[in-house]
Amino acid sequence: MIRCIDVRKIYRQGESEIAALDGITLDIPKGAFAVIMGPSGSGKSTLLHLIGGLDRPSSGDLLVDGRLIGQMADDEVTLFRRTKIGFVFQFFNLLPTLTALENVALPLVLDGVAKAEADRKAEALLGKVGLEARKHHLPEEMSGGEIQRIAVARALAFNPPLLLADEPTGNLDSKNGEAVLSLLRDINKNDGCTIVMVTHNEEAASYGERRILLKDGRVERES
Repeated sequence: MIRCIDVRKIYRQGESEIAALDGITLDIPKGAFAVIMGPSGSGKSTLLHLIGGLDRPSSGDLLVDGRLIGQMADDEVTLFRRTKIGFVFQFFNLLPTLTALENVALPLVLDGVAKAEADRKAEALLGKVGLEARKHHLPEEMSGGEIQRIAVARALAFNPPLLLADEPTGNLDSKNGEAVLSLLRDINKNDGCTIVMVTHNEEAASYGERRILLKDGRVERES
């Protein structure tokens, strides 16, 4: 599903170069639940952004679902990202003026799906994350855990084979965090969705089946 071959990401600051990723080589098979860990500045989020096509590697090959995502044209990577990859972030990124149903349906509507069909799919997705009863509520009327579950539902709008989660429980208390992590594990097990999650939390990492520890932009160990 994901293959990194000597992937490097270099940022330039004036005449200096900073290696955020310094030769990453790893494979994450289809259907895995992989957790990327490491200290601040180790390259965790950089790697996730490269896998998601939000940035491009400076060198090396990065394949996602058999495609060299770092070498796609901008319009190609935009379409690939929209249909093949779901994103869940620490900051929920829901639109505050839209209801739960409208937030989940939005990606579908923007893709040209008729509103009635988009609403039907969004309602089914809210049911999947246990929040169908909250479909007409605004984000400010819900708990952080509920909001993050809605964000997960929105990420699943196109039934993507890959879900990327960047510190998905970072703004949640332990109870709500466990609910979101259990949801991600269920999506992985029941739907066969490949999940790659960045976290610094050991308890959150226990929900994955594989750990990848980064240090100084390199893979220090895997387990």
